[in-house]
Amino acid sequence: MIKSLNGMKAFWVVWIGQLVSLISTSMVNFGLTIWAYEETGLATALALVSVFYMVPLLLLSPFAGVIVDRSNRKLMMIISDAGAGIATIIVLTLFSLGQLEVWHLYVSALLVGSAQTFQWPALSSAISTMLPKEQFGRAHGLISLADGGSQIFGPILAAAAYGFLGLGFILWIDIFTFSFAILALILVVIPQPEISAEGKDSQGSFWEESGYGFRFIVARPSLLYLQLVFMIGNFFSTIAFTLMAPLILARTANNEIALGTVQSMGAIGGVIGALIMSWWGGPKKLVYGVLGGWVLSGLFSLPLGLSRTVVMWSVFAFLGAMVVPVLNGSNQAIWQRKVPADVQGRVFSIRRMIAWMVNPIAALLAGVMADRWFEPALMPGGTLVPSFGWLVGDGPGAGMSLIWVFASFGAAAVGLTAFFVSTIRDVETLLPEKAA
Repeated sequence: MIKSLNGMKAFWVVWIGQLVSLISTSMVNFGLTIWAYEETGLATALALVSVFYMVPLLLLSPFAGVIVDRSNRKLMMIISDAGAGIATIIVLTLFSLGQLEVWHLYVSALLVGSAQTFQWPALSSAISTMLPKEQFGRAHGLISLADGGSQIFGPILAAAAYGFLGLGFILWIDIFTFSFAILALILVVIPQPEISAEGKDSQGSFWEESGYGFRFIVARPSLLYLQLVFMIGNFFSTIAFTLMAPLILARTANNEIALGTVQSMGAIGGVIGALIMSWWGGPKKLVYGVLGGWVLSGLFSLPLGLSRTVVMWSVFAFLGAMVVPVLNGSNQAIWQRKVPADVQGRVFSIRRMIAWMVNPIAALLAGVMADRWFEPALMPGGTLVPSFGWLVGDGPGAGMSLIWVFASFGAAAVGLTAFFVSTIRDVETLLPEKAA
């Protein structure tokens, strides 16, 4: 271990490793999306991949939080990256043997979701010990920048590689970059947090500590209600973004270049938003960045469902994504300021479970609504054409476009409604720093 790599230097090394890994993961997700849709032609098949990824994140989160708080943060991140890498190796092996089927992707998503259960709480709590609180917003702006950057280059590189070199090449790249990310973690020092009063009070059996994060949040209504905003908002946004790939593929006769272009433009918007957040650190009252972010991201994304060209899809994907890093970075900074570092693993795991608990339902609902109801109803002569054909047209993709419009409006309405709830709006003044 190189002892000098700590603080901001260590953060940059970890960030670079995660950036490289995220780019390859984006490439794999894009390649597998194209492959699965070509195999089935169904939005439900893509939705099920998301469901199998999210279910272990929800079911294992309370236990993962305890393990993260009891263990070395860096080790947990290494194990998480290694687990996701193993899943890619399995998919590559099956593909190379000509045995890969769509249901194998569900198993792979289950493995990756299980491994990633540890990644986010470990990384979030690690930032709390690596950097001063004044840098939290900027650090998460940089995390968003890595995520957005991966979404720019991933689809572009994957679209080119898929056509000329095939899915197998993309999977090999992912294996290499997981190894790079693990090496980056090995080279840095990530301090363990000091034990706080809350940490001492939370100590007990494994099962008792598994429920601590939930008790912590419920005892602080402002944090609970803030997380409920994310739960409801995520329900609508998951419905929409589950359908983005099949919507564009359906509207363009399976044109992977069109899909890659739109996804990359959305990612560019995310990168610009992340750069803004990294430089700015968020509004003085961070909760305005959260609630305003929900309103603006929903309103900016809504016209994507009304559009029918790659140019317009790209514009609104860009605008909708640009707000997200400010939204997420502001929210993360609030939580890191209010939750002691030594219990963040447990609290943040439950926090994510609350926010994401409806996501599998939303993803499945999106697929079923598209394949069974809205798409047939908006084919030429369908039952919804007289009512909504003027808005989204008819034919392949029209039903998914209408769902996108409704879901985007719902996400914006959630943020607007929360502005009028003082318990949410005043979270930063109602709770002290590192709340007791």
